[in-house]
Amino acid sequence: MTEAGNGSPTAVPKNLGHGSPTGVLCDGDASTTSSVSQPNANTGEKPYMCDECGYRTARKSSLSRHMRIHTGEKPYKCDQCDFSAAQKSNLDSHLATHTGDKPYMCGECGYRTAKKSHLSRHMRTHTGDTPYKCDKCDYSTSRKYHLKQHLAKHTGDKPYMCGECGYRTTWKSDLSIHLRTHTGEKPYKCDQCDYSASRKSSLGLHLAQHTGDKPYMCGECGYRTAQKSNLADHMRTHTGEKPYKCDQCDYSAAHKSSLNHHLAMHAGDKPYMCGECGYRTAMKFHLAEHMRTHTGEKPYKCDQCDYSAAKKSHLNRHFRRHIN
Repeated sequence: MTEAGNGSPTAVPKNLGHGSPTGVLCDGDASTTSSVSQPNANTGEKPYMCDECGYRTARKSSLSRHMRIHTGEKPYKCDQCDFSAAQKSNLDSHLATHTGDKPYMCGECGYRTAKKSHLSRHMRTHTGDTPYKCDKCDYSTSRKYHLKQHLAKHTGDKPYMCGECGYRTTWKSDLSIHLRTHTGEKPYKCDQCDYSASRKSSLGLHLAQHTGDKPYMCGECGYRTAQKSNLADHMRTHTGEKPYKCDQCDYSAAHKSSLNHHLAMHAGDKPYMCGECGYRTAMKFHLAEHMRTHTGEKPYKCDQCDYSAAKKSHLNRHFRRHIN
């Protein structure tokens, strides 16, 4: 049973882990020397280092887990399908999709999840808590992953490069997603129709059209959405928060896409071109929007009437007519 009070999780889910990790062989001396005693994390000592990328950690187990990024090893196996994962927590999340069990509930908006950590992260959308701080500027965020992305802007390090077009990124996962623009791969399949997507988030948006489920609600104005990230974006219209800062001028934005667009103005680079009319743009998604002027495609559908639009902004504007 879950008590919906103050968003505090009370239920403790059963151990969902059916995967058994196998041994991970690491090349670095620090990672394979069993005589090194476990350091105290409070001292800041990080004796274990990855020979591939220089990542350092205080714990041998963390290095073993990290090495799977390079080796591609996924020792945690689902016993109900062919899913496998590099980390046990990811397998636990996956197993919840089989059972449908979501014992943790937010008392503010009714959001439910299979993981206690996800509820804690969700609660920050209500509290505005941003515990992850940048030590080089005043940026702070509610998610550790977002801080890692931000820190890469300070270092400028982008070690992962696409061999097709020269695109570079800080993250291996981003490169994997990018490569699908060249291969056309769409591994995320809808089980209710023939829709498929190259990104998991895109499939999530699509599935919401089947279910009509919009669990995320704004406490200020009643706006509801199927996507947690959309609610976080929306809340900035009330708070005025603009966390995305330009490192070349004093511009800041509420949305990352707006900052990317702004940065392209500094660079003057417009690598994306329309083969139909020669239109050029700095942003890939702008080219995708532009192409709809040629194809007539209108992928954004209103769930309250038969209106459809070529641009998401047009659909958002249309929605306000229903609300008002």
